[in-house]
Amino acid sequence: MERKYLCRACAAASCILLLAAGRASAAITIETVPVRDLGNASDSAAHSGNPAGQGSVDYTYNIGKYEVTAAQYTAFLNAVGGVDTYALYNTSMSRTDYGGGISRNGGGTLASPYTYVVEPSFANRPVNYVSWGNAARFANWLHNGQPTRAQGLSTTEDGAYFLNGARTDAALLGMSRKKTWKWAVTSEDEWYKAAYYNAVTSSYYLYPTSSDAAPRRSMADAPPGNNANYFAGSGDFPIDSGKYTTLVGEFQNSASPYGTFDQGGNVWEWNEAVIAGSYRGLRGGGFNNNSDTMRADYRSWEHPSEAYPNQGFRVSQVPEPASMVMFGLGIAATLLKRRDAGK
Repeated sequence: MERKYLCRACAAASCILLLAAGRASAAITIETVPVRDLGNASDSAAHSGNPAGQGSVDYTYNIGKYEVTAAQYTAFLNAVGGVDTYALYNTSMSRTDYGGGISRNGGGTLASPYTYVVEPSFANRPVNYVSWGNAARFANWLHNGQPTRAQGLSTTEDGAYFLNGARTDAALLGMSRKKTWKWAVTSEDEWYKAAYYNAVTSSYYLYPTSSDAAPRRSMADAPPGNNANYFAGSGDFPIDSGKYTTLVGEFQNSASPYGTFDQGGNVWEWNEAVIAGSYRGLRGGGFNNNSDTMRADYRSWEHPSEAYPNQGFRVSQVPEPASMVMFGLGIAATLLKRRDAGK
């Protein structure tokens, strides 16, 4: 199944910012999970328009356990968005229905820089109204160690991607991840593997909740699991007291095989795929879409400069050297056990 969906109408690890005067911001932590099982086969049975299939990754990486939150994005804005040269802030982010509750104050000049505050009840919900270009600049900022200074080559314009002021669709479509990346917007294969791949059976689930059955929508029905935030045409939409997004990790026992949450529903998530030469890829469905959009065989896309209320993202990370050493020791131990068992 392949369809383009455009919405025209309409916890963990986040820091609620305590803002003083100026552009002070708190450092953030992106909680990640490791994705290993190198060289897994692609899911060619559900390729969604990509003849090669998706999900085969021949390297170890970490991926965000949750979608990037409004609080994390607010910290980013306070660190680099005093003037906001490259429009990292969308005024619709201030909405407390479709938006993420991020308000902006100040004049946007060096003398009177912008400051940003997130409404507490939205802090641990996914940021939305973000374009692919916004997501790439956030990844560059993480890559560069979360600096606090103006948008430029040492903050948002270079890092995993050499953006250097790119804002048009044509320019953003020309961006590719550097080999020296530390943090990045997920590739489609990274996103897909983390969402659907079951390393125990070397197969893929249909939904990113470790299930081949469509998720339910219950926020209270935790023990059985397999729940997500999506639109089912019922009268209780939205499902969280008038808010369209839910808290990241809200649905217990509904994680992917690798332990990520909300890769199905809540907000569509950008990935690096370039589709039809004009679009960047989106995966996972959103709060205003039906359950079919969460399936492995469903792929969407949008112009990389566009930002809508049902669009967010998560990031990938190169594993820290210490974790790679432990991973290598684990492999060595496994090989020794196999050798000894064969004696």
